[in-house]
Amino acid sequence: MIPIIKADGAAERRQLNAMRGRAAEKNADIELAVQAVMEKVRAEGLPAVERYSLQFDRKAPYEVPKERLDEAYRACPPELTAALEHAARNIRDYNEKLLVRSAEWTSPDGGQVGRIVRGLSRVGIYVPGGTAAYPSSVLMNAVPAKVAGVEEIVMVTPPTENLSDGVLAAAKIAGVDRIIAVGGAQAVAALTFGAGFIPKVDKLVGPGNAYVAAAKRLAYGQLDIDMVAGPSEVLVIADEAADPKYIAADLLSQAEHDRLASAVLLTDSEGLARAVDGEIVRQTGYLSRSEIMEASLRDFGCAIVCGNLGQCVELANEIAPEHLEIVTRAPRDLLPTVKNAGAVFLGAYTPEPLGDYLAGPDHVLPTSGTARFFSPLSVDSFLKTMSVLEFSREALKPISREIITLAQAEKLTAHANSIQVRFE
Repeated sequence: MIPIIKADGAAERRQLNAMRGRAAEKNADIELAVQAVMEKVRAEGLPAVERYSLQFDRKAPYEVPKERLDEAYRACPPELTAALEHAARNIRDYNEKLLVRSAEWTSPDGGQVGRIVRGLSRVGIYVPGGTAAYPSSVLMNAVPAKVAGVEEIVMVTPPTENLSDGVLAAAKIAGVDRIIAVGGAQAVAALTFGAGFIPKVDKLVGPGNAYVAAAKRLAYGQLDIDMVAGPSEVLVIADEAADPKYIAADLLSQAEHDRLASAVLLTDSEGLARAVDGEIVRQTGYLSRSEIMEASLRDFGCAIVCGNLGQCVELANEIAPEHLEIVTRAPRDLLPTVKNAGAVFLGAYTPEPLGDYLAGPDHVLPTSGTARFFSPLSVDSFLKTMSVLEFSREALKPISREIITLAQAEKLTAHANSIQVRFE
């Protein structure tokens, strides 16, 4: 069941405030433990990484040979490799259309100005191990990096007994250059500082457990990161025309991630909210992760009945969800008023799992309200830019006095002198 709340200006905010706290607390013990790992790896390099890897994963780090990727590709069911290839094509096509390129032009003062766009030199991708095997995440992280022109992509994953064939096949399809079997905070530290055969990277992307997330927070500044993701979330705006069976299924698709996942329905129809609740009970009965879904919906799910769809959008903008589905008679009519969301899914036949796997836009999205200021992972995430300027003597001379005036106003006489000496 899902709690149903009638919006009155206070009740819905009490519920949302309670939900916001689900990912707010940091575990101090984890932070201290990870800080120690980071410092040891910085100081000692590969020996520290090997020691932690043996301690936590019972296996020393090693590089996965290229032949293993070929074997994994052949071992996967053909329908899986076909689906991965299809997804990779769509992700590549989407990001190629987004790709910005270098440009130069003549400024109003007659000089040449512009911007050089370059892919990062080396990027690391963290891929969880154990029971979590997500080939789609490999594609979503690696393919945009390839489109950006990243020179080398290094994937790390814990050295489990049997590395996932699906994950390795996805790495082959995406064009990952190196795969190193090392996980946890020690993997993040190794990619941050460099450790023996594990290279230092410019940026680290990809999901991980609480230790990996803490390590990424500490690494930021030494390298760039995608984001520190919180629990998954979906928010659905629906009116009475929506099919409650579809809405329930979409809420459950996020609730199954873990007990901290959040699934919220905003609607102007109490009848729809009650029908969705009934469908949740029915569908949960035949789905495999029912215990997780029930806990997620009980603690961090709700249906909020608003006065109209405009109020639904206002609340959605305040929540800034990772995934926003709009399932109304005219979903595009609401789109211009949406300000904050990681990804927006329009209409009854654009469910969130479509974005997770095959449509093309990335499924690495801002969570926990950070869609107010963060954007989805994309080809842009793997680019850096440099300004470029070129002025002739003839272009510089007419504006030289103004540059000198500005420099002198800031009492930077050497700046002023740099211009003056050229025209004495």
